[in-house]
Parts: sequence; C-alpha cells; structure tokens
Amino acid sequence: LDLHAWRAIPRRDRVAVLSSLFGVAVLAWIYLIRLIRASARMGGDGAPMAMMEIRPWEPTDFALIFMMWTIMMVGMMLPSAAPATMMYAAVARKAARDGNVVPPTIVFVSGYAALWTLFSVFATSAQWGLDQAALLSPMMVTTSPAIGAGLLVAAGVYQLTPIKRACLDHCRSPAHFLSEHWRPGVGGAFRMGLQHGAFCVGCCWVLMGLLFLGGVMNLLWIAAISAFVFVEKMLPVSGVKTSERLTGWAMIVIGVTLWLVLAGPSL
Repeated sequence: LDLHAWRAIPRRDRVAVLSSLFGVAVLAWIYLIRLIRASARMGGDGAPMAMMEIRPWEPTDFALIFMMWTIMMVGMMLPSAAPATMMYAAVARKAARDGNVVPPTIVFVSGYAALWTLFSVFATSAQWGLDQAALLSPMMVTTSPAIGAGLLVAAGVYQLTPIKRACLDHCRSPAHFLSEHWRPGVGGAFRMGLQHGAFCVGCCWVLMGLLFLGGVMNLLWIAAISAFVFVEKMLPVSGVKTSERLTGWAMIVIGVTLWLVLAGPSL
C-alpha cells in the first residue's frame, strides 16, 4: 500500500469510508454466523440446509447458496477494498470543492461488489458440481484428499505467477490504479469499480477455492482466509515478491505432503 497516498487522504474521508465498508462487512459476518448456527441446530452437523443431501438441486437451492456466497464475499473482500475506495472518495471530495461533479463513492463500490457477485455464480456452480459428485461433506469440505491437496498446490503455484503479481500490484497501489483507469461519469465510476474488482478477483480466486479444503461453513477457516487476503494487500509494495514466494512455496509443500500422506496410500 502507498503510505504517502494514504496520508494524503483527509481523515474525515478515511473515517467515513472505513466505517461504511467495515459496517457492511460486519453485517455480512453477522448473517454468516447466524446462518451457520441455525443450520447446525437444524441439521445437527453444520449442514447449511437439507439440500446438502445428495439430490438434484432445485432453482431455490441454487439461489440460496448463491446468496450465501455473495454475502460471504462481501464480508471477506470489502475491507480489502478500503484503500482504493478511500482514494476515490478523496478525489470526489476534491472535485466537488473545485465545482466539478464526480459520481458518489457508492457507485465505485457497487462495481466492485458486482464483480464479486459474478464470482459467486461460479463458486456456487463449483459447489453444485462437487455436491452432485458426492465430493462434499455436510460442512462443505471436500471428501477427496487428492482434490484438497490439489487446491493447495494450485493456490501455491498461482502465488508465484506473473498474473498474480500484476493483479496484486494494482490492488496495493490504489493511486496508480485510479490515475491509470479513471473514467468520467456514473458509468465510468462503475466501470472503475468493476476493473478494481477484476484485479481483486485475479488476486484471490484460487485462494477462495481453499474454502472447500477447510470448510465453506467453517467460520474460523473463512476468517483465516479473509485475514490472509487483507494482510497480503496491505503489505508495502516492496514486499510483494517476498510474501508471494514464501506463501506460495509453503502452500505447495503442504499440499504435496497432504497428498502423499492421505491420498498416496489409496493409489
């Protein structure tokens, strides 16, 4: 994160944006906590709903799981969008003082949320496929050691790729992102939010697959991945390569070890 750009943002803008983003994120977490607790009471084993039994999904099932994924993505990802959102809010305030009209910050955030909503469609589809293949437990953990190990290795390898680094560079440098991608008008603000969301998805989409390793309904696991994503984006730009290499190789080693210990004997 560019600390000079951060300090240049008025304190009032920082407080307003952080309060709004984290407030929405907290509401999303409250929903997830209540959902998981209610599901545990109903199923006794943490199953999110009766549809976790192996049977064809109905449209209502898909819609409910899609809603769960969307709210979970909001809770996990909105806090990490704070730097770019604050930067946009500061630009909007300055433009207003100069007599220029810039769309409100909510338009930018809506574009960002729209991209993660689209991602939730793919995540729901992935869950549907795993469920129909009888590869998910009631806690939405993959029952295949090979798939679990593969998810870890894939996440580790992706950490080392140029596309991961490029996306993370954009996320860690909001001032550079806005100067490079600025577009006027409401459509432009929404498009910028979409673009920032695209870079964010580019950073994290493989990491989100790890939810099927530790449990989509496991609050501690969800919190751990959320914290990892947040810290990764808040690190100084100079620490990009070091953090990616360390975490990438760690995931690869753990994934290979998991495969050898759990999947190996069954081969």
